[in-house]
Amino acid sequence: MADTAGQSSALLIEHLGRTAVAAIEEFGYYFLLWLESLYWLLFGWMKKQPVRLASMAAQMVTIGIAATPIVTILAFTIGVMLAIQGIATLKTFGAEEQVVMGIALSVTREFAALITAIVVAGRSGSALAARIGTMQVSQEIDALRVMSINPVRYLASPVLAAMMLMVPSLTLIADFAALLGGAVFTNLELGLSYAAYLDRTLGSLVFDDVRQGLIKSLVFATIITVIGVSNGFQVTGGAEGVGRATTRAVVLSISYIVVADMLFTYFLNR
Repeated sequence: MADTAGQSSALLIEHLGRTAVAAIEEFGYYFLLWLESLYWLLFGWMKKQPVRLASMAAQMVTIGIAATPIVTILAFTIGVMLAIQGIATLKTFGAEEQVVMGIALSVTREFAALITAIVVAGRSGSALAARIGTMQVSQEIDALRVMSINPVRYLASPVLAAMMLMVPSLTLIADFAALLGGAVFTNLELGLSYAAYLDRTLGSLVFDDVRQGLIKSLVFATIITVIGVSNGFQVTGGAEGVGRATTRAVVLSISYIVVADMLFTYFLNR
């Protein structure tokens, strides 16, 4: 009995050790992929292999412009939801009109960047993993190497540049949409005019509140890109492998986004 318990403990420790090593290796791969993508963005022109502006523009359209309607609608809904919850909570203390400050701070610091990142991870992160994974399965990645085209420069760097430009832009759009949603509901529920709502919002916010959300959005953009590209590059097993990689990319991206958001919120609000 004691031998069995000892073997189980040893197997558990071995499993935990292997998992920890695999996680460290994966983080190392993410970091190196990010560094290489940045290298080609910044110094590719020095090697006469610049990142193509046409590729960046195409990715910006796919990642940013195509996602604008859904981000706007969801952010507007979040603003209404915050207004509903805030008014219901503050009504107990007779301070319903203070909901404007709560909406302004919650949206700019937290929810706009978070909802934008989740939408982009679901749309573009999954598509990125699927596209690169399909190229990996069909040996198009190997063909690029044969033609002396670096896959990271060709596939990852344009996406990283587009993400870092468009995710903060979408976050700003989400800020405005969510604040508008809060304004509409407070106007209907409390009779607060839009001019008064705008005045109180501007009085509640400082530049650091908006900057906090934009800093988060840059980190989220990096997470989405690195995880999507790395899962695509590591695809094995044909079409089934592409499906697994796509699912894994979305799940990991959203998980890391939420964890990163928690850490940012903790340290930036101390």
